[in-house]
Amino acid sequence: MSKVALVTGGTRGIGEAISRGLKDAGYTVAATYAGNTEKAEAFKADTGIHVYKWDVSDPDACAAGIAQVESELGPVEVLVNNAGITRDGMFHKMSFDQWRAVMSTNLDSMFTMTHPVINGMRGRGSGRVINISSINGQKGQMGQTNYSAAKAGVIGFTKALAQENAFKGITVNCVCPGYINTDMVAAMPEKVLESIISGIPVGRLGHPEEIAQTVVYLASDAAAFMTGAVMTINGGQYVANG
Repeated sequence: MSKVALVTGGTRGIGEAISRGLKDAGYTVAATYAGNTEKAEAFKADTGIHVYKWDVSDPDACAAGIAQVESELGPVEVLVNNAGITRDGMFHKMSFDQWRAVMSTNLDSMFTMTHPVINGMRGRGSGRVINISSINGQKGQMGQTNYSAAKAGVIGFTKALAQENAFKGITVNCVCPGYINTDMVAAMPEKVLESIISGIPVGRLGHPEEIAQTVVYLASDAAAFMTGAVMTINGGQYVANG
């Protein structure tokens, strides 16, 4: 019986690549999504991956959704906290609603998604929690105080949770992608995109599959000695101490 991996925001962009990568590696994958049912159903038809709709910022919806996944597929042994949104704007013009929406989805979801599965992992003496942060959580980004703060919080959450659960056989790691060739990035104005690429030493955007394969490694038995790590995958755009 294959291990169950749950990927939030797992039907589009980087999340889609992660879901596909984990399935190819032999996991039974459950992918959550928040709004685009048509896209999610097309993804399910194409991949055979189970899809579930709920809001990762809602603790009750997460608890109910995870209970459904575990009832239908088995205990969640790999959790990938990938779901995220942006509500960009300069801070002096930013509304609290813009701030709160990003914090709720990008940072509160670390609690709402991880809390319902962590005791099961502790009881079984094994588990993988993999959190997707961002280059902008490491270096900051103008116009993204909310997003940068939330993604920096994901890094702190990762390091603390790793220390709490290492002796229980649970690893907790973080991946910080740079600019990746997803629909969201591709939709940027051409001049903006050219400016971004010019600042990436390898001279290109990253591929979603490059992030996915890192997640597959972190989920594997081969990564059992790696916990509390921050994996920086940005083509050399920003070099951090981890």
